[in-house]
Amino acid sequence: MQYYNQETYIYLDGDFVKATDAGIDLFGQSLHYGYGAFEGLRAYSTHHGIRIFKAEEHFIRLQRSCEAINLPYPWDNQVLIEKSYALLEANNLRSAYIRPLVFSGSNMHLTSAKDAHIMIAAWEWGPYLGQNLLRVCTSKVQRLHPKSFHIEAKVSGQYINAILASSEAIREGYDEALMLDHDGFLAQASSENLFIEKDLKLYTPPLGNIFPGITRQTVIELCKGLNIDVVEKKLTIQDVHEADSAFLCGTAAEIIGIKEVDGIIYKEDWEHTIGASIQRKYKKLVLEEENYEVII
Repeated sequence: MQYYNQETYIYLDGDFVKATDAGIDLFGQSLHYGYGAFEGLRAYSTHHGIRIFKAEEHFIRLQRSCEAINLPYPWDNQVLIEKSYALLEANNLRSAYIRPLVFSGSNMHLTSAKDAHIMIAAWEWGPYLGQNLLRVCTSKVQRLHPKSFHIEAKVSGQYINAILASSEAIREGYDEALMLDHDGFLAQASSENLFIEKDLKLYTPPLGNIFPGITRQTVIELCKGLNIDVVEKKLTIQDVHEADSAFLCGTAAEIIGIKEVDGIIYKEDWEHTIGASIQRKYKKLVLEEENYEVII
């Protein structure tokens, strides 16, 4: 996929520049060691104009990710949100995926960065995993251990782990991978959070070994408004295999149902599941077709 052309602008260190003219620091830790932090946001074209969903929460998380790895973050989040809207306008985008990236300056030592730069890009991007129900498998690649990494931070180098898991799944004919934690419990998909439905309740792995997704929290809030029980507990592979249905969620993927796990097909018709109801509510929420405060 081509994400930019000769007329595409990005926001870089305070200015809007053409993506083709931005250049790159070949001696930066971000390039050599994956020492950077990023975010993923979605802008939606609503009846009230262009809206970036939960922009403040995403930029706060970006700041916390940088703080977790001692990467300087001298920017004002409200200014970055304003620049994100201006970036959409500069690229004539109404519905788009937005990618802020904080990266370090030149430094070949394994020491904390003394300075950092920020880039924000935007492009048209449909749901990351498509629209169809997913075939997923349990990955041989394990989720990173929380004692060896800040797994709650969205750090560039961490996603090598996700690339390995998702690539393995695709090679074996699946759409996505489910990853286990260090104790053998289900953690999440390569870059999405997992929910399963059983006996009219939703279950999802607890915080601690998973990425605390903003979409995950939105699903939990939507369920409160719909009087749907959500239980955060450790899940086994057997729990997932014996579920009535399941779905993944994330900013890029939004809400997407799972058809089968490890070759076991869910018998429940997706359209009649809790996940499908949440999917419909989420779409109305991001498009501002329902009031958020009323829902939760």
